Amino acid sequence: MASQQGSSQTTIHPTLSQVIEAMESLWPLSLQAGWDASGIVAGRPEQIIERIHWAVDPVQAVADEAVGYDADLLITHHPLFLKPVTSVAATTFKGKVVHTLVENSCALITAHTNADSAVGGVSDVLAEILGLENIVPLAAAEDGLVEEGIGRVGTLQHAMQLEDFAARVYSAMPAVAGGVRVAGDPNGIVSKIAITGGAGDSLFDFVREHEADVYITADLRHHPASEAREQAMMSGDRPYLIDVSHFASEWLWLPTGANALERALADEGYTVTTAVSAINTDPWDFILTSGDDTKTITTETE
Repeated sequence: MASQQGSSQTTIHPTLSQVIEAMESLWPLSLQAGWDASGIVAGRPEQIIERIHWAVDPVQAVADEAVGYDADLLITHHPLFLKPVTSVAATTFKGKVVHTLVENSCALITAHTNADSAVGGVSDVLAEILGLENIVPLAAAEDGLVEEGIGRVGTLQHAMQLEDFAARVYSAMPAVAGGVRVAGDPNGIVSKIAITGGAGDSLFDFVREHEADVYITADLRHHPASEAREQAMMSGDRPYLIDVSHFASEWLWLPTGANALERALADEGYTVTTAVSAINTDPWDFILTSGDDTKTITTETE
């Protein structure tokens, strides 16, 4: 029997197609909304992937950052192309992103509403960070597991005042210029929480069905928010509303998503190095607020 002189573990990196298979096991494309455009945007299936960069938005600064880190793959939550295009010329900002990545051998994959709906996705991470228990989907997936669907509903371990809970939400979010907006009695007691990462003002009917005390989402438009508030005041003033940054609510998922993919690949014997972008891609730079007859410029960007 031959003796083994020393031992070394060979590092095996996955191909892009193997990364896609691992992502499909975590965030199946079957869960994405019919209007969505998740999946591979650029890259060759046989490309070897050693470094993966994660971000919310596939904007130029993020593409430059990924290339600067020698990433082989950029994974973003938001799609680059939600509408059909006839050109990816570098004279357009989206075309320039594609050229930057392709010319530097960096593939691009997006995981959007499929990552919202899947177990361990955006809303699950938000619910966990905010300390919710007994979590169920806000709007269950039509063709998925009972745990899958858009948004989540859960309960706090201990009821608390709306003002204090809003402060918890604020503290959990990455700093952005817009902060957190709240509608409701600051002293109102809340226990049952509905939450949706990203824009969710189309889901008020589901929030009411679950009889949530508070609904946390992003991009609340005037009319849906006003109508929801007026209807709430006719039926006991619930749900209260907490409006957060779209970017901030979804950035929180990135470290968890990166770790989940890294573990899934490791289970198959592959090694990758992952990094999460620290670039703030919230579109707002500062906000003017008024109080006590004064105006204040508030900037909370990193």
